[in-house]
Amino acid sequence: MKTARLHLSNDTSSLAAGAGRLADAWSDRPEIQLIRTSSRGAFFLEPMVERDMPGGREAWFNVMPEDLPRIVGGIGGTPVTEIPFLQQQTRCTFANFGITEPLAFDDYQRRGGLKGLAQAQSLSPESIVEELRISRLRGRGGAAFPVWKKWQVAQQTGSEQKYVVANADEGDAGTYCDRMIMEGDPFRLIEGMLICARTIGATRGYIYCRYEYPAAARAVKFAIQKALEAGLLDFDDYPFDLGVVVGAGSYVCGEETALLESLEGRRGVVLAKPPYPAESGLYGKPTVVSNVLTFATIPNILANSGAWHASLGTEGSRGTIALQLGGRVKQPGLVEVPFGLTLHDVLDRFGGGLATGSRFKAVQVGGPLGSLFPESQLDIPICYDAFADAGAILGHGGIVVYDHETDMVELARHFMAFTADESCGKCTPCRIGSVRGREILERIQSGQGTAEDLTLLSDLGATMKITSLCALGGRAPYPVETAIEHFGEEFRQGAHFMRPG
Repeated sequence: MKTARLHLSNDTSSLAAGAGRLADAWSDRPEIQLIRTSSRGAFFLEPMVERDMPGGREAWFNVMPEDLPRIVGGIGGTPVTEIPFLQQQTRCTFANFGITEPLAFDDYQRRGGLKGLAQAQSLSPESIVEELRISRLRGRGGAAFPVWKKWQVAQQTGSEQKYVVANADEGDAGTYCDRMIMEGDPFRLIEGMLICARTIGATRGYIYCRYEYPAAARAVKFAIQKALEAGLLDFDDYPFDLGVVVGAGSYVCGEETALLESLEGRRGVVLAKPPYPAESGLYGKPTVVSNVLTFATIPNILANSGAWHASLGTEGSRGTIALQLGGRVKQPGLVEVPFGLTLHDVLDRFGGGLATGSRFKAVQVGGPLGSLFPESQLDIPICYDAFADAGAILGHGGIVVYDHETDMVELARHFMAFTADESCGKCTPCRIGSVRGREILERIQSGQGTAEDLTLLSDLGATMKITSLCALGGRAPYPVETAIEHFGEEFRQGAHFMRPG
């Protein structure tokens, strides 16, 4: 009997859904060859098993160990190209996902890997910066700063020592695309960092990985060793030293200056800017700090041209965005699409609507500091400018949906308590303001609140926005204020609220 080649994701989310148990159950089955791949990101279908067929791969969904006979028999499979969740996406940065073995270097090259680095080697640093300027790539973290400007400053700042740092401290609830890249396509991250290092003249790089991502840290370390063996870290004039540093679990270390403080061995606290890291960063030297997704986007731009990247998306938001759907949707998972789709489009076409028995109440975009959107605002386009105009942030693309059972007073309290717990303590507005905000919300929650408390929350929020040192304190009021704006009755009625007198 011919051996069936099966593909099963080794991604952390897939393992949580049962992929590991499936692999263990089939480990000694002679009729199959089981290949562990990256994940397609369709987590609602996991464990998903794919099989090589004459017409291309077919997939079986939510597989149990006892389903092996029908998979080997080719019964009931769905062509991967016909899965609606994947069919409607534009996979660029995530083009390899579900297809390649994450740590197979030859696999990465066969799929077009290293073409961007090869192109960068044929260009001057100034030409690479110009290509990025044409691409109009903005950082895929919270600030969305034009990448070319950061690289240009670091490239033009004279120093014998420069650094490239990947911010892999992905702490926003509902986000996981950086983890997926590190686990599923780590050579793409390394390639992007090498292009940056060659452009600015950096001799050393670090991947600062959050403590909660042990599998990602292991995968990246292995990939770095593979890259070293392949000679990728041997530049023409000097060797590039690349390593992995695991953080200690601080949310605020997702802010670049706090991250650099942690890298230097100090407590991760936010520093005032300027100077900016591109001029004076790690150990006072020019440093480019970008998140994993930003670096992973670079190779395609160099391989396909900046104009190609600029042809996707909207006027102020070029390229694609990795959205991570979670909460009360039927189809949680990773979605890569060009900027410009509305929130409604994304939730309907990719999220599949609300989970059974749920009614939509609100959606939060951009992590625990993101604004809440009610159903009446779902037509907002997913792009930086539209979100900025709405007083919101895209952040790292996390989308969490809340249903009718969500207590908005408790949710607001939770967000402010999160800020209080995670504040680095450097500035008073965040350190003290978040605690006072939590106390006010707890007072309202207990039925002891008064009308003045809502005014006090508004005043406190205004102060935190304009005086906090970083986005943790500056953005903390937004989820609370939007909860009150759209669901104010919950803060005023019943046991949650007591009018004075």
